[in-house]
Amino acid sequence: MKIIVNGVDGNFGSIVAKELLTKVNAENLIFTAPSESGLDSFLNSGATLRVANFNHQSSLVEAFKGGDVMLLISAPFVGKKRQQAHRNAINAAIDAGVQKIVYTSLVNASDPTNPSIEKIDHAYTEDYLVNQTKLYYNFMRNSQYAEAMITSYLNAAATSGVQASNQADGEMAYVSRKDCALAAAYALQGPVEEKRIFNINGAELMTLARFVEIGNQVTGKNVHYQVASDEETYAAFDAMGVPRTTDGDFKKDSPAPYSSEGMVTFGQAIREGKMNTFTEDFELLTGQKPVSVKAMFEQLEAYQVGVRNATDD
Repeated sequence: MKIIVNGVDGNFGSIVAKELLTKVNAENLIFTAPSESGLDSFLNSGATLRVANFNHQSSLVEAFKGGDVMLLISAPFVGKKRQQAHRNAINAAIDAGVQKIVYTSLVNASDPTNPSIEKIDHAYTEDYLVNQTKLYYNFMRNSQYAEAMITSYLNAAATSGVQASNQADGEMAYVSRKDCALAAAYALQGPVEEKRIFNINGAELMTLARFVEIGNQVTGKNVHYQVASDEETYAAFDAMGVPRTTDGDFKKDSPAPYSSEGMVTFGQAIREGKMNTFTEDFELLTGQKPVSVKAMFEQLEAYQVGVRNATDD
């Protein structure tokens, strides 16, 4: 069985690729990135390296040829562009003979009452795979990355000392991006003829207030959690120069490399109890316990959000 890992130049895909290299013969791995330079880290890995830009379907079939199972990492933008990119990748995978897609989705993605803008494209992609193709699939419905909130916490500690959010007392099982990538690596090595959903959650459900409290206990910092309205949250992101949508201009090295519309509606979904999925799927899949929020704060340098790689051409 040959495994395709897309986006090995990114935060998520690079972790998956490195994990698979420890468990799978390199000759059975195909790594792709949107550009030649994105493959540089794996030049000596022994894996087959190919360029695959989801915005250009014509080149994708050749990039995916020979693969049996493919990791589709959700694109770092929102709306019709992301849906088209995902559709391009899925259709090319079918034409190339791929049998199964492992897709990085979001907790509660299929709930029509979930107000998150981010989940719309995930629901679309899941529906497309289920109802418009005959592919096998794993949907990796990941909880919110703890790295994003740790970076937000540290930014608050360095500025106002206040971590404000519209999440209120909603709960989320914050999970490490590394754990989500590890789960994806295991799913890629699993049965091909499988149609299954995995909810990849952190070690425990908690409010953001509790998250901040743990951060203070571990780091010795004194950050205060403050509940904000949706409008106040938008205003705070506006003041940071964060664009409302992914079509806007993103500042280099921004502590919030996301659109504010995505983050505000995500916070709303948490506040309304739409994101409090909590299962043991991660442990059942990997045989390991997820990393706790406390442990991530104890290793701050290893758990930062980093940048998102968006390919616009």
